Amino acid sequence: MTNRNLVLVSGANGHLGNNLVRLLIKKGVKVRASVRNIKNKECFNDLDCEVVQADITDKASFIKALQGVHTFYAVGASFKLWAKDPKKEIYDVNMSGTRNTIEAAAEAGVKRIVYVSSIAALDYTSLPAKESNGYNPDRRDMYYNSKNDGEKLAFQLAEELGIELVSVLPGAMIGSEAFLPLNVSYGVLKLILNKQIPMDTKITLNWVDVKDVAEGCYLAAQKGRSGERYILANEKCMTITDTTKLAQKLYPELKIKVPGAVPKFVLYAMAGLMEFTAKISGKPPVLTTKDIAMFSGLQQNFDLSKSRNELGFHPKSPEQAVKEAFSFLMENKNLL
Repeated sequence: MTNRNLVLVSGANGHLGNNLVRLLIKKGVKVRASVRNIKNKECFNDLDCEVVQADITDKASFIKALQGVHTFYAVGASFKLWAKDPKKEIYDVNMSGTRNTIEAAAEAGVKRIVYVSSIAALDYTSLPAKESNGYNPDRRDMYYNSKNDGEKLAFQLAEELGIELVSVLPGAMIGSEAFLPLNVSYGVLKLILNKQIPMDTKITLNWVDVKDVAEGCYLAAQKGRSGERYILANEKCMTITDTTKLAQKLYPELKIKVPGAVPKFVLYAMAGLMEFTAKISGKPPVLTTKDIAMFSGLQQNFDLSKSRNELGFHPKSPEQAVKEAFSFLMENKNLL
């Protein structure tokens, strides 16, 4: 028997997962939180929820974790844009994770799934991008591919197994509460405050407050139509350079310099060098040649009318989200 008030949030010690757990508890929902490594529990210290171990690569662990659950928030995934073996470490993990968790949910009798996809799974060829544009035709990045193919697989499995599934597509999530290691998006703000962005890459990000995305996930569970996708981002993107200018204005004492423009071949040369160093050190590079090829100059602007009208999704502006995120990092120096 499922308990109408019991939900499972996977990846619950990640940035979105943990903020979603906090929001659901505030709304009086009974939360079970699953984490891959049960030792990583410090972000639940002040939270009234059950914490269980489950790994998206292990279906049996999810069949157990999902017992009695009515709504499953499928947040857990490998969120990284660089790996030594991207197909194995990112694509295969996310694809098998989608299959394992949805099959497990069906076997456990779960009624509804909110599947966390990404704006990576949208087609940007006509702007503003909207849900009905279809999927991203750019196949150069394994994380992007895993989000496009993973979402398609999620809808297909849900239909075959007779389970309601709504997909949400968040932008670049920033904001409190956050813990180390910071996610990729938050990492960009950290680089800005630490003055580690030496040049203008013309890369844009669609900033959105993680708390707004958590609210959007909850709204999708309540009001989202099964088989539909909803963008949880802002209408306009911001360049990393404009984001840097905002930091410069907010924190003059840090003496942050706005990065200067350089020819594209210089960007490629720098990125190539960073990738070479990363292969030796095993640490992700700040910039890759693929980042320049895929994202330099890409406008990530969205039509939010569907999320607004059907879910009641109203995120704070990108500027406000960035201001609050910078403020959180400055107050929590251990994260810098």
